[in-house]
Amino acid sequence: MNYIWEVVGRHPTGQQPTGAETIQKLCDRVASSTLLEDRRDAVRALKSLSKKYRMEVGTMAMDHLVRILQTDRADTETLGYALDTLYNIICSDEEEEPEENQQKQEDDLGAQFTEKFIQEPDNITLLLTLLEEFDFHVRWPGVKLLTALLKSQCAPVQGIILVSPMGVSRLMDLLADSREVIRNDGLLLLQQLTKGNTAIQKIVAFENAFERLLEIITEEGSSDGGIVVEDCLLLLLNLLKNNSSNQNFFKEGSYIQKMKPWFEVGDDNSGWSAQKVTNLHLMLQLVRVMVSPVNSPGATASCQKAMFQCDLLQQLCTILMATGVPADILTETINTVSEVIRGSEVNQDYFASVNAPSNPPRPAIVVLLMSMVNERQPFVLRCAVLYCFQCFLYKNHKGQGEIVATLLPSTIDANSISAGQLLCGGLFSADSLSNWCAAVALAHALQDNLTQKEQLLRVQLATSLGKPPVSLLQQCTNILSQGSRVQTKVGLLMLLCTWISNCPIAVMHFLHNQDNVPFLTGQISENLGEDERLVQGLCALLLGICIYYNDNSLENYTKEKLKQLIEKRIGKENFVEKLAFITKHELYSRAAQKPQPAFSTPEHMLFDHEFTKLVKELEGMITKAVLRSSEEEKKEEEVKKTLEQHDSIVTQYKELIREQDSQINELKEQVALLTSQNEKLQNTTTQQFSQIQQHKDQYNILKLKLGKDNQQTGNQAEAAHVNGLQPEELSQLREQLEELQRQNQLLQTQLTEKDSLITTPGGDSVYTEKTAELESRLSAQTAETQKLKGEVKTLLESKELMEKELASATSTTAIMQAEKSKLQQEVQESKKEQDDLLMLLADQDQKILSLKQRLKDLGETIEDEDDLDSRDQFDDDDDDEEDDEECDE
Repeated sequence: MNYIWEVVGRHPTGQQPTGAETIQKLCDRVASSTLLEDRRDAVRALKSLSKKYRMEVGTMAMDHLVRILQTDRADTETLGYALDTLYNIICSDEEEEPEENQQKQEDDLGAQFTEKFIQEPDNITLLLTLLEEFDFHVRWPGVKLLTALLKSQCAPVQGIILVSPMGVSRLMDLLADSREVIRNDGLLLLQQLTKGNTAIQKIVAFENAFERLLEIITEEGSSDGGIVVEDCLLLLLNLLKNNSSNQNFFKEGSYIQKMKPWFEVGDDNSGWSAQKVTNLHLMLQLVRVMVSPVNSPGATASCQKAMFQCDLLQQLCTILMATGVPADILTETINTVSEVIRGSEVNQDYFASVNAPSNPPRPAIVVLLMSMVNERQPFVLRCAVLYCFQCFLYKNHKGQGEIVATLLPSTIDANSISAGQLLCGGLFSADSLSNWCAAVALAHALQDNLTQKEQLLRVQLATSLGKPPVSLLQQCTNILSQGSRVQTKVGLLMLLCTWISNCPIAVMHFLHNQDNVPFLTGQISENLGEDERLVQGLCALLLGICIYYNDNSLENYTKEKLKQLIEKRIGKENFVEKLAFITKHELYSRAAQKPQPAFSTPEHMLFDHEFTKLVKELEGMITKAVLRSSEEEKKEEEVKKTLEQHDSIVTQYKELIREQDSQINELKEQVALLTSQNEKLQNTTTQQFSQIQQHKDQYNILKLKLGKDNQQTGNQAEAAHVNGLQPEELSQLREQLEELQRQNQLLQTQLTEKDSLITTPGGDSVYTEKTAELESRLSAQTAETQKLKGEVKTLLESKELMEKELASATSTTAIMQAEKSKLQQEVQESKKEQDDLLMLLADQDQKILSLKQRLKDLGETIEDEDDLDSRDQFDDDDDDEEDDEECDE
């Protein structure tokens, strides 16, 4: 520390200065010194004090250190000291493990200094620029400082780097550094940089990160490599997890094929170091990221296909069946194989063909199921095997049939152990976890497969010597009624609910046993403890399925009678409350999140993921079916029938319109064909006319030519006569003249033929006949086209009319239904009014009678209504006679 006192000087009083005073003097020296050597010594002194006096250096010296980074770019040694000092105040690298409270204080202090440093975004940009410096003393502390900043304040620093020009690219250059320490620390930096930021993950991936990371893994020895391989795998997981774009880029770049050598572990499995186990565990996780059930189905399917084609699945199955593999690697391999084959028919078929290297060879499925029902195996391994079996049967009707077939009497082989025998053994063993796993596995063999649900009804079990065999369905209910553990009961109830749902025949078989319904109602109606409430809810679900999928084939257990039984023995509200308890259970919500069974302890294994989907689908329908009265059901059936009739009428109209549409389309095609033929005929006619015109032109040319030849011949003869030609010449000229005359006659004959061919109306004119024939065909086709257009127009009008009629019929039906309901309401109201009037009249009559009786009691003479009527009549007659007499007067 003597050089510090040389830099800052001694205290005036001779006493040793405090740390804060020393740091203040050093900061003054950094700020005021004009010589580079003085500033360098001061920064070096601050570095030596930064670990012990972290708070003081960070508070007083940070701004001076940033200024050094800006001004002294040429001196790499000073830059290195400044970067190291900033790293020390932001990140505490104490070798001793601090106490919990002290560690929290250190982290808070680092966060405060980081926040102060990144308040000015240019500081991060400056740091990125310094990383381009190749000097080791600048680049390495720069990488460590930026990593520390990301650890302390990840999201803000990521945001600054993301908007910085070429920021991510500069950091990717660290992977190409030839110095391993910088490359390795660069991996740690990129791990922090890519955490939870999809945009940065994409940029890093497109900066050729996959290629470079796979090269480093290969150079370092793949699974046998050291911690550098682990860092590369962690960075790959950051880039691929929950990032569909990078996953697609990884697959399209054929990087899945380059993963296969990682899993060639060899036959000698004795040397499994802790680092190798960690590396292989991360490699398996990387495979699972590409085929995770949470990915889009298309992306998962394409990755599964690629893994099968490059033999990666085959390599994983080899590890699965190998001996000497550590338990945690074996468990993770089983989980990985599960997701590689889940929902992929080709991969599932291959997995079904895999055999264990035993004597005799056994299918891998059988070997795995033996581990699942063996209570001595580790819990996590048994969960992994169950998940693998579920994934093998997921959307695999062929595999489901093969599993159920091993339980049928015709296919049972006494000399070998089958999957069905293992499942039955686990279903009825003394271990409740085996009961639950076997029940869930068997339920997956029936999932969404009506055929296998009906086939499983044929399975008969021999319970004991001398007693007749019982069905598998009945044996499950027998075990339920024997008071088993909660886990066993839950597993069997899930199996039964899955089995009989959407299968009326299985419902009938279940209800045929007279003890089943009383057992369920007894379970639901009892007041049991908290653990048994889940069993009550599942019993309510099973009874509800018996109601909802009941075809009323059993007279004693029709839908209506079962609902009456619930109302009488349990109460509808109580039944619905017990049913709703299933979805409120904490373990139900946990199981509904993802397909893989993830339980901390065996006691928590109560719900299966696929079963939670079934409960969600059935709960509302069963509640509605139980609460609905018979009258409401009848009304709903009537409404349903009315709607079906209406739908049938609409369907008929739709079919009629569809037929008319097809007819119109056919006519349109015919019109198009005739139009094309018409165009061809018009073209042919045009060609014929052009040929005739050519013949006329040839005729005119020949005429002109003949006239010229005659004129030339006459001129030659006259010239010979005038000039006194010799007799031989004259004879030659005569021969030429005769030859020309013969040619002239020949041409005349040809011209005559041509002229007759053109002008003769009734002769053998082929062209004229063809033209006339074409014109007649053209006119006929034009008329036919017009006729078809008229028919098309008529059909379109008919279609529009029928559509209007259909709309009118629909609206009329709705109006009539509204009027009907209105009239019914009016009739009910009028009936009510009439009843009220009758009541009033009856009351009045009673009052009149009572009044008459009182008058009689008082001695008054009361005339009956008949006497009053006759008296009234008599009075009317007297009045008429008086009126007549007055008229006479």
